[in-house]
Amino acid sequence: MTKRTLSNKTRSSVLKVSGFRARMATAQGRKIIRNRRKKGRKKLAIPR
Repeated sequence: MTKRTLSNKTRSSVLKVSGFRARMATAQGRKIIRNRRKKGRKKLAIPR
């Protein structure tokens, strides 16, 4: 079975990868946020 890569990381390190500001920093991240908005997700990224 494969390991879950973000299993025992601290909250701050997870936010660096998948927080809102991290998503908005790259073109692909902005695309993710746009798609989640389009789908109607209540949470766009991991809350702080």
